[in-house]
Amino acid sequence: MESIELKATRRNVIGKQVRALRREGKLPGVIYGRHLDAMAILMDLRDTSRNLSGLAPSALVTLDIDGQKYMTLVRDKQRDPISGIITHIDFLALSSEEKLRTNVYISHVGVAPAIDTYNAILVTGLDELDVECLPIDLPERIEVDLSGLAEIGDGLFVRDLQVSDRVRILTDPDAMIVLVTAPEMEEVEAEEEVEGEPEIIEKGKEEEEDY
Repeated sequence: MESIELKATRRNVIGKQVRALRREGKLPGVIYGRHLDAMAILMDLRDTSRNLSGLAPSALVTLDIDGQKYMTLVRDKQRDPISGIITHIDFLALSSEEKLRTNVYISHVGVAPAIDTYNAILVTGLDELDVECLPIDLPERIEVDLSGLAEIGDGLFVRDLQVSDRVRILTDPDAMIVLVTAPEMEEVEAEEEVEGEPEIIEKGKEEEEDY
C-alpha cells in the first residue's frame, strides 16, 4: 500500500489574504474528519505537488501538522484553470479502527490473447471501484488479469474479481470491467454489374422526370 508523508502547519490566515501566501510558494488546505474538527493548514507548494503527482485516490497520506501526525486521504484538489497549479487541498482524517468508503483504481495485467488471434478490440467499462475496508487493508489498485480473454465476447465483470476478504466491493457486481469485441468491419461499396438485356430508358419518361 502506497503511503507518503507531508509536513504542514496550522493556518490562521483565511479569505483574500491567502493569495499572498500562494505568491510565497505556500499551499493552503484543510483537514477534517468524523472525529476531527476542520483545521486550516498550510504546506509547501513545490514539495506537496511533487509528492502528490500521480497519486492514486486510495493512497494513504500521513500529514505531520506541527509534529502531530494524521492518517488521511486526499479528498479534493483544486487547480488554477489556466496554469493547472494546485491551489487548495482537502484531506479526510481517518481512524485506524473505522472502515472507510473510497474509490480504488483498476489496473490491467497481461494481454488478452483474442487481440492477437482475432485482431479484437478491448472495450473498457470501469476504471475504478467503490470499496469499503479498514485503512490498513485499503489496496492502492485492484489488478484485473486479461490473459484469460481468448475469444470474441469474453469479458470480466465486477463479480469475477478476487480481492481480500477484508475488502468489500460496493460497485454493482454485474458492471462490466472489460469486454472483447470483434474488429470493426470496413464498409466496402461494390457496384454490381447486371448481365442480360441492356437498360432501356424511355425518352419521354426521362424528359418527364427532368424538371
